[in-house]
Amino acid sequence: MKLKLLYTCMAAAGLAGSAMAQEVVDQAAVAKIREEGLNHSKVMETAFYLTDVAGPRLSNSPGLKRAQDWAVKQLTSWGMVNAKLEPWGKFGKGWEVQKNYAAITVPYYHAIIAIPKAWTPSTNGLIKGEVVLVKADTTTDLDKYKGKLAGKIVIFDTQAKLQRSKNPDLSRYTDEELAKMEAATLAPAGGAPRRQFDANSPQFAAMRRARAMRATINEFLLNEKVGLILAQGRGTDGTTFTTNGASYADTAKAVAPELETSGEDYLRILRLVKAGQKVELEADIKTEFFNKDLQGYNVIAEIPGTDKKLKDQVIMIGGHLDSWHGATGATDNAAGSAVMMEAMRILKAINYKPKRTIRIALWSSEEQGLFGSRGYVAQHFGDRATMALKPEHAKLDAYYNLDNGTGKIRGIYLQGDSAAGPIFKAWLAPFKDLGAGSVTVGNTGGTDHQSYDALGLPGFQFIQDGMDYNTRTHHSNQDTYDRLSEEDLKQAATIVASFVYNTSERKEMIPRKTLPTPPPAR
Repeated sequence: MKLKLLYTCMAAAGLAGSAMAQEVVDQAAVAKIREEGLNHSKVMETAFYLTDVAGPRLSNSPGLKRAQDWAVKQLTSWGMVNAKLEPWGKFGKGWEVQKNYAAITVPYYHAIIAIPKAWTPSTNGLIKGEVVLVKADTTTDLDKYKGKLAGKIVIFDTQAKLQRSKNPDLSRYTDEELAKMEAATLAPAGGAPRRQFDANSPQFAAMRRARAMRATINEFLLNEKVGLILAQGRGTDGTTFTTNGASYADTAKAVAPELETSGEDYLRILRLVKAGQKVELEADIKTEFFNKDLQGYNVIAEIPGTDKKLKDQVIMIGGHLDSWHGATGATDNAAGSAVMMEAMRILKAINYKPKRTIRIALWSSEEQGLFGSRGYVAQHFGDRATMALKPEHAKLDAYYNLDNGTGKIRGIYLQGDSAAGPIFKAWLAPFKDLGAGSVTVGNTGGTDHQSYDALGLPGFQFIQDGMDYNTRTHHSNQDTYDRLSEEDLKQAATIVASFVYNTSERKEMIPRKTLPTPPPAR
């Protein structure tokens, strides 16, 4: 669903040293958390079960169900209570790949890198056919293909070329980049005027026509009974970033089988066909839909609070457990889920008795639009459309999220909540030696903390080193266990556990921003 972009911002953070000094940090407790988190970690063992054992975790797929069931059992075994799968609302059909083979057979044999697009059907066994180039700018252009495409493998023309990057795949934040983030300021009240979206602009009209034309072509190809559609996947060097080729809705229209092909393989086939060379391809794609249970579920578990006055207040941590299907979703987002589970384990392992209740949530269907967290927030805290709030809204202390890959925590985004800045700065101070310490008043998008922030709740995402997340692993066939950085995940879990401890022990709740107003009616 995302590239998680930093929306640099916007009002002064006000991270004064004197304010930091007022925030007391229990160094003895931090030392216990560090010892357990850095020297007795189980985060990689957890990540192994969420990736290698569970497999791909597309929304409502058997792989996601395996991971969810395992997480509930594991959290229970560590001593959490109320561990369960909690429904958040209707999602739609589950789907998984059960067989995927495709290869050029003429003019020579070559197995290609290709992944079925999510929610597309099977080929119904092994098919063999000639690759045909379809070029159609208007509906009348399709007439020349009528009756000629049954059983064929279809490819489309493109002007795209593979671009070599001059930058390294893997990167970490520099001191200069972090300093720039910390220096960000908030815009004055009301902010800069938003750019108005013009639905009648030539650009939007062209995009609308292109979408309509592609829908027409897809329907035409289905009716012509094509054997398979080839699409060029984004990526280079054998990396293919996956997408969906159809809707997950239980009422979705049928589509033809479609493979997302590596750029190198796609362009080779296209060059041969355009040069008049005959290309034949064979493929055997088996996918299955699951529609017995259309509900979506989140994993929930707790460490109950013990203070008579504060135990009804709740601190939440979370990350999304669902993934795309091209690999095993290690950096997106088994990493964040494993870190949050590990943070809960650390707190139990040091026998911490929290004042406030600590609750973990592993979301589903984040990739389709933050559905799991939005559904949970709506059920528990209030309606964003009307800003009608529920009693639990006043009892949520803070929500901390992790969903930017395997990179270590370097700090935290305040989402404009400048009053929380000095608090978090003090909490990060003991982890300066581990590379963490930056606090920015800026916002970051595309993760589940936004579901909380949208309702005026303190929702935060940690700043993480990018590593090769956006260049190589995010939604790609390379997103596997081997892309995880063990030391970085240990560091992250330790810091999250410390944040939770400090939040629970604090006399006051985390400061809140002014409640947002309901969005304008459409």
